Amino acid sequence: MTTTQPGLSIVLHSGGFDRVHYALVMATAAAAIGRPALLFVTGRALRLLLADDGWMGLDPADDGSTAIERERRFAETNVATLAELTESLDPLGVRVMACEMGWRVLGLDKPALRPDVTVETAGVVTLLQATPPGAHLIHL
Repeated sequence: MTTTQPGLSIVLHSGGFDRVHYALVMATAAAAIGRPALLFVTGRALRLLLADDGWMGLDPADDGSTAIERERRFAETNVATLAELTESLDPLGVRVMACEMGWRVLGLDKPALRPDVTVETAGVVTLLQATPPGAHLIHL
């Protein structure tokens, strides 16, 4: 008997380091156990997708530390880092969408994107069409 795992779509709006990190944890974990995963990135979280270490411009972590400080702390405590999780998105098959409206709000009509993640620019309608019935849709 074959069972199909329900998909997981995550809308990542917050630019806070901890929320961005945990969205990546959720997306990569879902993909690792065979669940189709889609990460829709918008708002200040779009910095994650920028080339040239744009992730360093993420908002502070919940404890007030900078993205760089938090990343260092995760590495020191053997917690998967933002870099490691981001590098895992393509190999695990996580579909990544960047919100077209979000880019415009940030004033970035043609942003330079990081080369290690396949990113499609799309809107909310595309997100909803790509989230099949029965899939889980969460917002972080």
